[in-house]
Amino acid sequence: MGLFLIVLMCVATVLLIRNMNKRIRRLPDSFSDTAERDRVAEIARLDADAQRPGAAAGSDVEADRSAAPVTMEEPEVTGVAEEKRDATPGGGADRA
Repeated sequence: MGLFLIVLMCVATVLLIRNMNKRIRRLPDSFSDTAERDRVAEIARLDADAQRPGAAAGSDVEADRSAAPVTMEEPEVTGVAEEKRDATPGGGADRA
């Protein structure tokens, strides 16, 4: 059984190596520089847009979302009365 697994793994390795060699032969000798130039130009354009003050930042924000939310003031919570604190088991001090 062990010999069968070793032979099977060797056959799989040979097939993988042949497939990789075929794919490597299909690659061109050198890649075109136009793709690299286009990529660099796109990065430069995006960088220039990001550094432009205020024009792009304000146009992406919706008007109703930029308003401050309306909050109602809540009354300040004072302390708990002593008689209520002592009525709870453990005195209310040790909560888990």
